[in-house]
Amino acid sequence: MQLDVHRYARESCVVLAVLGELDLAGAPRLRQSVVSETATGIRHLVLDLTAVDFIDSTGLGVVVGALRRLRAHGAELSVVCPEQRIRRVFEICDLDRVFTLHGTVDDAVSASGSV
Repeated sequence: MQLDVHRYARESCVVLAVLGELDLAGAPRLRQSVVSETATGIRHLVLDLTAVDFIDSTGLGVVVGALRRLRAHGAELSVVCPEQRIRRVFEICDLDRVFTLHGTVDDAVSASGSV
């Protein structure tokens, strides 16, 4: 299965809705989307992982890399991860200490500025 990334604006945020498998094959597509968004000067990016079926270490690395890239440009990143099996991967790797995992895009957008 491939990875699709859909972009849309939501209030003062840009949301990247990720669909499919965030693995070695799909990770470069998400990485490129984050690089493109960062180049536009966004202030808050929301990664919506609601429709992610699978995530591996490469996918996690892209999410961590997105956080680093955005912070380096003075922007913030929020992660939406309502699926327990995907959330569990973040917890096993202690990344739930690095990211606040939101249940919905609405939660992530409303947290803008307080993240």
